[in-house]
Amino acid sequence: MKILITGASSGLGAELARQYASLDNELILLARREDKLYALRSELFETCKSVEIIVADVTDFKILQEKIRKITTLDMVILNAGVSLGHSGDTEHIPTIDEFENLYRVNVLSNHAILEILLPVFKEQGSGKIVFISSLASLFTMPSSKIYSSSKRALNAYAEGIRYKYNRYGIKVVNILPGFIKSELTDKNEFKMPFLLGTKVGVQKIIKAIEKDKRTYIFPLRFYLIIRLLNLLPSFLREKIVNSLA
Repeated sequence: MKILITGASSGLGAELARQYASLDNELILLARREDKLYALRSELFETCKSVEIIVADVTDFKILQEKIRKITTLDMVILNAGVSLGHSGDTEHIPTIDEFENLYRVNVLSNHAILEILLPVFKEQGSGKIVFISSLASLFTMPSSKIYSSSKRALNAYAEGIRYKYNRYGIKVVNILPGFIKSELTDKNEFKMPFLLGTKVGVQKIIKAIEKDKRTYIFPLRFYLIIRLLNLLPSFLREKIVNSLA
């Protein structure tokens, strides 16, 4: 299987590469940090059929698309690249427009920049799998994560539309909504993260969902049920609870 993984230099992306590394798989690892990509390729070289690296900043859409165009066949793309602002739970911080724009360029627009090139490839093949790494934060917005949550909610809507349109061409779409998993992304958080999972365990769960072609996979279940319960409460009561936690 030939697999492209974005955001592959660390965290979930690097662990996905490690767990997919086998003599049956060809990996294409994309990230902007060249040194980390080369180190990961050296680590996986002997255990994988092939490991190719693409050094690119996913917010530089022109260069990103030029490099993606070189991929002529592919079985699966895992759209893992993502960022957060990581502001210590500070509800008073007003994000700058530059922070807002950069987060949306990484978390939302870069995915379309890649799929604009890859969707015709999958369509011509009559097969392919697209995996979006969204977030449980897309289902409930805390004041300190309003931009991150909204970007992941937009990603959910985008993934849904891609699924409806391209299912007829044999293209499968899997949307993963994890809670907190230890990574560089969560390491920036200075607040308590409920049900925090280790990187290896979190990625094992993601891979199982991908193998089962889950349309949407949300975990951990306990965290999801708490969010479901909060969303069922009257808005005034939900607001009171959120404000007490913020």
